[in-house]
Amino acid sequence: MPKRCLPLILLIGILFSACVPATSTGTTPAGTTNEAPGTDTPVTPVLEEKPVYVGHGAKGSFFEIYFTDPSNPASKQQSGGIELALIASIDAARLSVDVAVYSFSLREVGNALLRARDRGVTVRVVMESDNMDRSVPQALVEGGIRILGDRRESLMHNKFLIIDRSEVWTGSMNFTVTGAYEDNNGLIHIRSKEVAENYLTEFEEMYTRDLFGTDALASTPNPSVTVDDIQIETYFSPDDGVASQLLQLLQGAQESIYFLVYSFTSDPIAQVIRNQHEAGLTVAGVMDDELVDSNQGSEYEFFLGAELDVRRDGNQGLMHHKIIIIDRSIVVTGSYNLTASADERNDENILIIHNPDIAEYFLSEFERIFEMALQP
Repeated sequence: MPKRCLPLILLIGILFSACVPATSTGTTPAGTTNEAPGTDTPVTPVLEEKPVYVGHGAKGSFFEIYFTDPSNPASKQQSGGIELALIASIDAARLSVDVAVYSFSLREVGNALLRARDRGVTVRVVMESDNMDRSVPQALVEGGIRILGDRRESLMHNKFLIIDRSEVWTGSMNFTVTGAYEDNNGLIHIRSKEVAENYLTEFEEMYTRDLFGTDALASTPNPSVTVDDIQIETYFSPDDGVASQLLQLLQGAQESIYFLVYSFTSDPIAQVIRNQHEAGLTVAGVMDDELVDSNQGSEYEFFLGAELDVRRDGNQGLMHHKIIIIDRSIVVTGSYNLTASADERNDENILIIHNPDIAEYFLSEFERIFEMALQP
């Protein structure tokens, strides 16, 4: 190439580079991807929004998270809520749907189970015996679906559903109209055969072996699994010592503890939370307004005595969550209230999820409820 052409080529290169937009150094917007520094590998956000007409939703690579929204005026229509995602999941079932639920009045969820049965899907249900006389459970029985009640004083208080032995729905929400539209509740959907195996083992104990409450066995096959680099722990009460697991987590907190708990009467857990507050950690919580007054042994006054920022909820329905967020990186969720009954007698379940992005999404629910709560 003649040397006299080089200046012209360099000039063209400089002009071209000036037209290329500079790389942004700001925060990557949610729902977009970026490249990890020093690699060619795209980094996908752990969570992206999943719109819900009445509620809040987000999804990740193998999970979805949903929260009810009783403050939404559209909730009065009692349609378009987070149960629609559950129904879609049931409608996609091919082999089996196993349900363990304390109370059941969402008719369209019941219809989805009947449709599944009509497709040849095996449908099995375990319930709290005291709630089996409601119209939806009766319609399921009339449609040929067997429901086994616990028939014991302790509660079958679980709210979980297993699809095709590979997916699990769980959380605080009973499959009821009030649970979906009037109360603060959450559901989480996890696609993992190992997590599903944990819940299926628990379900078989109840449905096949008729073991409930204190008769249950400590037999969770995969108490800790990692899916897409996210650690998930699964525990059931009364057999897995849930309170001990929670005490250990809370004692290890380094920066903060936030909680949304419907019923809170556990003295040991309350004492650890108060100790952590006095040690300088940020601690805040919301408890259900009615249960603060009616619950014998409620920890609300105990927390106020230590000047913790704990409030009564401002929702006319129930603040029915059972959520703890630790160090903005660990989430506890499930059916388990912080009570002796939940730990020693009732059939309950919890998930402990170790991931800061998921923790921040749960924290957004905490902040919504906390802002509406009643200050002492």
